[in-house]
Amino acid sequence: MENIRCAWCLGSPEYIHYHDTEWGVPIYDDPSLFECIVLESAQAGLSWITILRKREGYRALFHNFDPVKVAKMTDADVERLLLDERIVRHRAKIEATINNAKAFLKIADEFGSFSQYYWAFSDNQVIDNPIEHHTDGASITDLSKRLAKDLKKRGFKFLGPTTCYAFMQATGMVNDHITDCIARRS
Repeated sequence: MENIRCAWCLGSPEYIHYHDTEWGVPIYDDPSLFECIVLESAQAGLSWITILRKREGYRALFHNFDPVKVAKMTDADVERLLLDERIVRHRAKIEATINNAKAFLKIADEFGSFSQYYWAFSDNQVIDNPIEHHTDGASITDLSKRLAKDLKKRGFKFLGPTTCYAFMQATGMVNDHITDCIARRS
């Protein structure tokens, strides 16, 4: 039997590993959700492989994605990070990461966890999209628009509808693996 994968991941071993082990697997713990928010917002306008290759740098420089520690980062930290090639050196994205950590913590406090807030958008269900070919998938949906609007209202930055949809895919809220993909989970 042939190992068929979603076509987007076939460009590199890092992509294949990420696709096979992480992408589309439901995530319910806050630290992992925060990591995905940081990485997805950093990716805006760039290729995902760029972010995957800088992931360890993000882990090291953003306190292993601990939102409490990231929320306490200062302007001096921003200036230091702008000089570090291990991450995307974009002032607005770095500042958004710190800002988003604060907003993330407010949501977690209000709802008991960020996960409870987030998964309520899909009624705590995985949205299964039977996609035959990768070009059939969406990049924005009404749900991603609703999520982006609510996150923006709560202070998030660099998380528009397209980025939110990518976040939904990455965290398994949406299953967009093609129907014959080896990583499809039913």
